[in-house]
Amino acid sequence: MAASAYRPARTLGILIAILFALAVWWLWPFANASITPNLGLDLRGGTSVTLKPQVGQGEITDDQLNQAVAIIRQRVNSLGVAEAEVTTQGSGANALVVVSIPGVTQKRIVGLVGQTAQLNFRPVIQETAGTSIKVKGKAVKSKPLPIQSPTFDAALEAQFAALDCTNDKTRVSTKPDDPKQFLVTCSQSGDAKYSLDKTAVQGETIKNASATLRSQGVGEWIVNLEFDGKGTKAFAETTQALVGKKTPQNQFAIVLDGLVVSAPAVNEAITGGKAEISGNFTQQSAQDLANVLKFGALPVAFDIAQIDSVSATLGADQLTAGLIAGGLGLLLVILYLLVYYRALGLVSVASLLVAAYLAYVSFVLLGRTIGFTLTLAGVAGAIVAIGITADSFIVYFERIRDEVRDNKSLRVAAESGWLRARRTILAADFVSLLAAGVLYFVSVGNVRGFAFVLGLTTIIDIVVVFFFTRPLIAILVNKSFFARGGRFSGVDPVRLGAASAQVENTKVTATATSEES
Repeated sequence: MAASAYRPARTLGILIAILFALAVWWLWPFANASITPNLGLDLRGGTSVTLKPQVGQGEITDDQLNQAVAIIRQRVNSLGVAEAEVTTQGSGANALVVVSIPGVTQKRIVGLVGQTAQLNFRPVIQETAGTSIKVKGKAVKSKPLPIQSPTFDAALEAQFAALDCTNDKTRVSTKPDDPKQFLVTCSQSGDAKYSLDKTAVQGETIKNASATLRSQGVGEWIVNLEFDGKGTKAFAETTQALVGKKTPQNQFAIVLDGLVVSAPAVNEAITGGKAEISGNFTQQSAQDLANVLKFGALPVAFDIAQIDSVSATLGADQLTAGLIAGGLGLLLVILYLLVYYRALGLVSVASLLVAAYLAYVSFVLLGRTIGFTLTLAGVAGAIVAIGITADSFIVYFERIRDEVRDNKSLRVAAESGWLRARRTILAADFVSLLAAGVLYFVSVGNVRGFAFVLGLTTIIDIVVVFFFTRPLIAILVNKSFFARGGRFSGVDPVRLGAASAQVENTKVTATATSEES
């Protein structure tokens, strides 16, 4: 682009507007969110849950355990780049699955990883309040949930009457329900109990699940479901059969791990293959339920064997030492730039500050939006990025100085130096991005955090160089201090050797003229 067509002030204005918008998003007083980055297990600790397979499930194979671990890992990864750790210890029925997640409350992690997430849709036969019903004759002792029978007989009706769902200890499903049997169970809240028909649509036919705010009404949170071809057909046939029946036989119960989430009435056949689950959800509970349904039911039912709060695995002294080392490294880079490039080095310092601001705000905002968590490995990636960013400035400045040595004016040197430097800068950053991308996709754990931060800061480097450093230089070269090549400007022709070469050329020319005379 020609120098006359370039508008550095406009470019800087756009960047300043973006920085201001990010600051508003970051510090907005009504956001009700942290203004600091999420920290990983090694920096602030978190929660560790140990899962043990439930007894009575028969032989448990390594393939089932591996599948369960993969599903659990997908669930916790749905929180974002959270540096979660999912490991197994032992094999078979004696195996343990240990899940460690930084900064997540115990209640949420238990609900996220311990839930089998077996979802079934069953037509409702009976629905009453959750309290037990007295029946004349012999007293019946209620069985643990889920209460099931291959036939809907008097014994099952007696269990339905005796069931007291208002008791928290009773309202615990010991295992997922069998879809081929009738079911007596409670609602999750305990305010209702149900007799349910055999499963009409199984949760394994769910293709996708997402949490959204209902667009109409009071704006409650719901979970939207989308079925595959088999599920769409079964759902349409069942809802068609329920239309027109009297309450509660026109209701379709949504049963999750043996308990009823909701039991909406069916007013018309649902043929589009989509449904919704409502039930006094918060945003977090709706998103968590959507995540566990999206990735499928666990092939093995687990009990919570142990819940621990994990302290930071990296001591405060080591973290402080690491931050001090990073700060000293940054200080040395700044001193070098100021000594070697003088006033031009101030542009580098300002660019580094802008890059640091963008990196920090990105860490915070990514933590809010995708659950990004900063670990010591990520801190190391950010420190490495200091060198990458400083290298971009050095490449640009050296190209300008080379042009000045060729006796070009500073304005021309800045433009031609940029045209030469930007190819080198982009090539170097592309290599860093490629390395970060490969490392992210082929690695696990903290190494992915290092790769993610390295890639992010490399992108920030490109933004800063193109939208801050380059336009700032374009403005400064028109200032008299830099244009005349002041001694402390960093582009002094005498210091760079350009003026002395010009003097020597003048002497040679004068001598030759004298001899000819």
